Amino acid sequence: MTFAIIKERKNPPDRRVVFSPEHLAEARAQFPEATFIVESSDIRIFPDEAYAKLGFDVLDDVSHADVMIGVKEVPVEDLIPNKKYFYFSHTIKKQPYNRKLLVAMLEKNIEMYDHETIVKENGARLIGFGRYAGLVGAYNGFRALGLREGLFNLPKVETLADLNEVKAELDKITIPNLKILLTGTGKVAYGAKEILDHLGIKEISDALYLTSEFTEPVYVMADVMEYAKRKDGKVGDRFKFYKDPSGYESNFMPYAKTTDFFIAGHFYGNNAPFFFTREDAKHPDFRINLIADISCDIDGPVASTIRPSTIADPFYGYDPITEQEVAYDAKGAITVMAVDNLPCELPKDASEGFGEAFLNHVIPAFFNDDANGILKRAKMTENGDLTPGFQYLQDFVAGKA
Repeated sequence: MTFAIIKERKNPPDRRVVFSPEHLAEARAQFPEATFIVESSDIRIFPDEAYAKLGFDVLDDVSHADVMIGVKEVPVEDLIPNKKYFYFSHTIKKQPYNRKLLVAMLEKNIEMYDHETIVKENGARLIGFGRYAGLVGAYNGFRALGLREGLFNLPKVETLADLNEVKAELDKITIPNLKILLTGTGKVAYGAKEILDHLGIKEISDALYLTSEFTEPVYVMADVMEYAKRKDGKVGDRFKFYKDPSGYESNFMPYAKTTDFFIAGHFYGNNAPFFFTREDAKHPDFRINLIADISCDIDGPVASTIRPSTIADPFYGYDPITEQEVAYDAKGAITVMAVDNLPCELPKDASEGFGEAFLNHVIPAFFNDDANGILKRAKMTENGDLTPGFQYLQDFVAGKA
């Protein structure tokens, strides 16, 4: 079996890759029966020469490979029929802008394995860039704070070599007296937590956070059962919420009334209640004035996230009264950081972390008869049809969703 590391073709360019040269060499050593080749790329964070130096064939044409491994969506015109593909297709939530991509994969008889669908039996993600999204997102939030308040001037992450340099820049600043809310308990949230802890900001309990003020910066890490509650007044259950959140409503306003900086590191599922609405943001006691929305669901659970921002221009303001975009430092505005491709700012570290997980969980499945069901659960399409676990996308494919 031949595995190809394919060139990223989506615009704007993404410098990340699933395997660094070193991790690809590890894969070759562990699975000598496999062949690994690399498609030449002029944008990848690791140059072609780094792979060639370790003995890999770097080719302009990798169409003879059996398995194509990439990061972002492959343009429809570049899809090769009858292949197995791994990449983030951004179709599993019925994203309308990628319906044509899913249709094309079915028409071209492609076996699609979305990185987001590589999960344990309980549905927990096994691989992803979540930690790096959390790291960069939290850093960017503090960068916005420094610029807006004239406190400090952190450089852009993309100008720094790696995570060590990011943390070295944080060592130079002092955080003012803030109350910070971090939502989520997954890899994204823990990536953001890594930044908060590195800054020496003290984590406090939910009860203290909601009832007390402090003379130093503090943060709380809130779980879904703290910011959402059952409509019938009964005690909620996190795992039942994940399966069906329709019987829940937001319990976010107590946090909004005592929070300065909100880091949104949660996963937002279909039909889950919004954190706060545009009307909530108009409330005179609504205190939040800075949001790093790492989850970045547009016109969704975080009402001030009205569009994604970019690495080049990461911040904008949301005026809660007019519900319009304004300057990020405008008086009375909520400053929003909503970059939707945060790990791209830290491509080396993100690629190395992703490759380690992919090697541990995915490549072995091709050679142990998929003993843990990794490939079976992840496979979205086969023989020109959706697999049983993804039949819910049928109306989307038909254009009826």
